[in-house]
Amino acid sequence: MREEELERLRAIVRDCVGRHEYASAMFYAGRVALATGDPTDIYMEAQALLLAGHHRRALHLLTSSPPLLRDLRFRCLAAKCLEELKEWHDCLTMLGEAKVDEDGNVISQKDSNMMNLDKESDDHEINILSAICLLRAKAYQALDNRDIAKQWFKAAVKADPMCYEAMECLVDNYMLTCEEEKKLLSSLNFRKEDQWLYAHYSCMISKHEKSSILEAKFRDLEEGTSGLSFSISPLNKSSKYNADLMACKAEYYYQCGEYQKCFDLTTAILEKDPFHLKCVLYYLVASVELDRPNDIYVMADSLVKNYPNKAVSWFSVGCYYYCIKKYSQARQHFSKATSIEGTYAPAWIATCNTYAAQQENDHALTAYRTTARLFPGCHLPMLYIGMESMRTRNFKLAEQYLLEAKKKCPSDPLVYNELGVVAYNMKDYEKAAQWLELALNHVSFPLSELWEPTLVNLGHSLRKLKRYHKAITYYEKALALSSRSLSAFAGLAYTYHLTDKFDEAISYYHQALWLKPDDQFCTDMLNFAIEENAQTRKEFL
Repeated sequence: MREEELERLRAIVRDCVGRHEYASAMFYAGRVALATGDPTDIYMEAQALLLAGHHRRALHLLTSSPPLLRDLRFRCLAAKCLEELKEWHDCLTMLGEAKVDEDGNVISQKDSNMMNLDKESDDHEINILSAICLLRAKAYQALDNRDIAKQWFKAAVKADPMCYEAMECLVDNYMLTCEEEKKLLSSLNFRKEDQWLYAHYSCMISKHEKSSILEAKFRDLEEGTSGLSFSISPLNKSSKYNADLMACKAEYYYQCGEYQKCFDLTTAILEKDPFHLKCVLYYLVASVELDRPNDIYVMADSLVKNYPNKAVSWFSVGCYYYCIKKYSQARQHFSKATSIEGTYAPAWIATCNTYAAQQENDHALTAYRTTARLFPGCHLPMLYIGMESMRTRNFKLAEQYLLEAKKKCPSDPLVYNELGVVAYNMKDYEKAAQWLELALNHVSFPLSELWEPTLVNLGHSLRKLKRYHKAITYYEKALALSSRSLSAFAGLAYTYHLTDKFDEAISYYHQALWLKPDDQFCTDMLNFAIEENAQTRKEFL
């Protein structure tokens, strides 16, 4: 067969692959490989077989000539076949023995005879060593060796920062703490033209950063100042952010407690890309927080029909039952989601929350501990264990778990808030005030109604410390956020009462009782305030 004819057939193979006509690609690639016997053509045939779903046949072709496996490309493709066959031990054997340290640096590679014969692809493809590290990570993860898997995922993204899948696995599977994520990002070597990717990764790991800082990062990506603009069309301004970047922003809003913003953003992107599953996830959890069961039901119905084998589909059904307070049914569907995808963290955490919602303390604690072991970088299980321990009034244990949560994520204001509540209950009011002030300092956005209890608790702590003027300031801030806060009115009234400002105290007691007429504390203290005020006036006269 002439070289011109062979080149035409190779072009046809590439065209068939591009059109997803894998049977045709497999047929023509086989003819080319048979005619030339060239390793590159054999590799092309193996790729076509793999894409056509003939994993065992592709593996046999690659392993039938041992010298070919000295080429990293062939060995990597053979390992990919074994990945598709779920033969994880054989996959690791195919990739050869190697060791990696805790920082993701490969420190030994036993197969010194391995080489890469395709040098031309180095500049325009993801590094082959990165792809091999990624395969190792997936194999170890499938074998439940998550610590080693984490190290190989880090090795993959270090070998080539363009290996987005490795970075996504590390972040989405909560393999790293906040500090470890920052350390990894700072160690990556990006080319000058890839600074946009650095900015994107930075947005992925910035879950509790100040809104002004993160909005600037998103603005940089929008305007192209980080090296690449995401503007899709000058005629369609609403399409400026790509879906993945918008999903990062939605996650940020959710983590910061800005649930309405998260819902609005995900609703907007799902109108254009209705099956972007990461956006779907944050649409669902925001809907749960906003108590929108009808929206969840519609989404769940669509997902189960279109993606019955995806964890997020059954997670969405669980969210619906959770939202309508049918916790046992919710737990069944969350469990189905984890059986489909064992590393799907939202379903694991939601399963724990169903036990907590039913006040099944022992089951909840066991489930949270399991989740903490599976996702070592996630601080939420430790936070929730602390909250459960607080509910059973085991404040010392609660403090230990909350401090562990703080170590994993030192920027989450909710952790500081709970530490403040624990300290208050332990009657350490000085420490309580310090923790609660730290909580407010770590809030990313201007304070919303969500933080009214924190302001009230801080006011209580300062009142206990006899810092009445400062306590009054925080009670007033709480009322500015929520004009129907019984605790703020009662706290403000009692503080004025303690400073002998009886007129103000009586006024605020009345406002508190307007919200809850049968409140015993306010009723009793109002009577005392009226009597003391009358006595004071009598003495004055």
